[in-house]
Amino acid sequence: MILNYIKIAFRSLQKNKGYSFLNIFGLAIGITCASLIFLWVEDELSFNQSFDRSENVYYVPTNQEYEGKWYTIYASPGPLAQDMKNDIPEVLRSTRSSSQERLFTVGDNAINSRGRFVDEDFLDIFSLKFIEGNRKDAFTNPEAIVLTQRTAEKLFGIGEKVVGKVVKMSNKDNYLVTGIIENLPKNTSFPFNWVAPFERYADGQEWMTFYGNNFSDTFVELSPESNFETVDKKVRGLIASKEEETSDYAILHAMKDWHLRSNFENGVKVGGRIKQVTLFTIIAFVILFIACINFMNLSTARSEKRANEVGVRKAMGSSRGRLIMQFISEALMLSFIATVVSILLLVVLLPQFNLIINKDLGLGLTKPIHLFILSSIAIVCGLLAGLYPAFYLSSFKPVAVLKGLKVTEGSVSLIRKGLVVGQFTISIVFIIATIIVYQQIQFAKNRELGYDKDQLLSMRINEEAIDKFNVIQQDLISSGAVSNATLSNSEILSGGFNGSGWQWKGGTNTEDVLISYRYVTQSFFETTGLEIIEGRGFSNNIDADSSSTLISKSLAKMMGNDSAIGKRITRGNNVNVEVVGVVEDYLYGDMFGSSDPVLFFNYPDGGNYMYIKTKGGIPVSEALVDIEMVLKKHLPAYPFDYQFVDEAFDAKFKNEELIAELSQIFGILAILISCLGLFGLAAYTAEQRRKEIGVRKVLGASVSGVVKLLSKDFLKLVVIAIVIAIPIAWYFMSNWLQDYAYRIEINWWVFAVAGFSAITIAMLTVSFQAIKAAIANPAESLKTE
Repeated sequence: MILNYIKIAFRSLQKNKGYSFLNIFGLAIGITCASLIFLWVEDELSFNQSFDRSENVYYVPTNQEYEGKWYTIYASPGPLAQDMKNDIPEVLRSTRSSSQERLFTVGDNAINSRGRFVDEDFLDIFSLKFIEGNRKDAFTNPEAIVLTQRTAEKLFGIGEKVVGKVVKMSNKDNYLVTGIIENLPKNTSFPFNWVAPFERYADGQEWMTFYGNNFSDTFVELSPESNFETVDKKVRGLIASKEEETSDYAILHAMKDWHLRSNFENGVKVGGRIKQVTLFTIIAFVILFIACINFMNLSTARSEKRANEVGVRKAMGSSRGRLIMQFISEALMLSFIATVVSILLLVVLLPQFNLIINKDLGLGLTKPIHLFILSSIAIVCGLLAGLYPAFYLSSFKPVAVLKGLKVTEGSVSLIRKGLVVGQFTISIVFIIATIIVYQQIQFAKNRELGYDKDQLLSMRINEEAIDKFNVIQQDLISSGAVSNATLSNSEILSGGFNGSGWQWKGGTNTEDVLISYRYVTQSFFETTGLEIIEGRGFSNNIDADSSSTLISKSLAKMMGNDSAIGKRITRGNNVNVEVVGVVEDYLYGDMFGSSDPVLFFNYPDGGNYMYIKTKGGIPVSEALVDIEMVLKKHLPAYPFDYQFVDEAFDAKFKNEELIAELSQIFGILAILISCLGLFGLAAYTAEQRRKEIGVRKVLGASVSGVVKLLSKDFLKLVVIAIVIAIPIAWYFMSNWLQDYAYRIEINWWVFAVAGFSAITIAMLTVSFQAIKAAIANPAESLKTE
């Protein structure tokens, strides 16, 4: 029985090759698009799932209040981890952790590698899998270090046994390799290449033992039987029980939420990448739905062609149920063929898709879940696209059909027009969304930064580089390729260090203001292009400037309307500095927001980064060679690892650019699918009206007149789609823009461009069939009359 249906369906497909091709191609594009999105979503949902205890592991950020608003800080006090383990019975394990980048050398081999200083419980919390050594003995020696397999191979070579060997960290401290662990998967929220005991890292750093100094990542593992609400309440009250006069409190952030729900507003979790995952999952289903609409349109449009077939089959005894099964079989066969075509498209397109999303996704056809999903998509699309046409086509009356009476479409024509409107409504929404997302990104990228990011490169440094900075700076400038160099404690684009408790007289005098502070050298402002708008910069005499500070313009405004020069800023009994200069505000941290006020101190010893400004007119490649020669001369053990600030700036927009690129791609695909359906409908309309066209041409109608006649009905449908799409797009894009403090206003011309584009695309699609029908010889269509 099933084979019989398949044979009949196959013969029917052969008779209707043109429409079958359009259906297959349209469905294949939809399935390909949805499959790409589902592969991406699968990867996003799989983050941190490789850890055995993922359901019971939590990160512990802190909520801190500034100017009446709560901020969630991804850091906590050093003693919090041990106190949680001691005071909260449900906490089985806890660990401090500090992410650091260090130089590692083995003989002449040197690499920079980022890892973590951790407590011993870290190894169990994250279920690290040892290839060499074992978890129990890994941290018995405070000078121990555990490397990932990839890091060990970089340092010692492939296939070498390295447990018991020594590596040098930061060109001064020897560490004994006590274990090799498996490489962490890429979908890990807190990646690391090595772990070493926190005990040695904290040695002599007494400030790490005090509450109020938030610098550590804290991870805890709760017992499986624990009640989250009960434990969370205990965690929230712990800091207040240890530190007097504080409003700070810790919270539990589950591992399953680290990647997808990592955004907080006013101390409350509000989402994160889950919004993107949800958005593109919806887009996948929408595009599949468009493809199914396309199928239904083309199938019902062939109704008159297949009416005779239905009439003959019914006259020969076929029941309506058998006809329904036949048509559904055809739809399922088309859907499975489209799925096979989509797999071929995926093989070709997946590498390019990986470049766009910066991932390494695989098709994974050997995975049962992937085969199940593809089969499910094929079946669901086949049923969804084929059910209505099947019931409609099987409803024809054999007597009326065989008498040659024209099939009355009735409501099906209205439904088909509604489906066309739906398709183009979605496509126009995609066009509008793509334009607005692009505008928002460019708006933020082109805003005034307050510094010159071009030809500026940064690199992490160590104590040796700080000690030799003056001579390194002179040699860099003498090379002719560099205009200046400087040191800073943080990246110019990041939030860096900040804190509250600062006081001054006049203006807004509050200890609740969150102020960032930068430890820099005298040349910082010249190197970065930050403008000193009042007063002076730092001098070369560090001691003379030990009680001086420069402040940003926004902080100067807080200190009153009069000049801030000469005013003093204090913090407790430890800091009392005089304002000697005011710097223009500059953008850092949130590229779509406003930045906190900033204090600058002339303190090179606090430097973590070196910034080097190359001279204009000199090729970058040549400048890099000269810079590397100078650095190799003074820091021979350190590899030349650097990053251009303009590239780091562009990377700040990767999430928004991902949305823009994917919206553009899927919008084009949605439009393509819609145009395939419109092309088929135009062909059907031209064929249906060919005798009318022939008569009109005999009576003197022009080609342009016939084209206008055939196109106007489709133009009406597109105009209706535009009217529906505009308020929908405005609503969703207005809500999307609310997430950004620095945002564009939606202009009317965006909707005009989208509408004009939709009309142009639709008319180009329809006009091919309309012109073909208009220039046809009327004698061919009228010769049987």
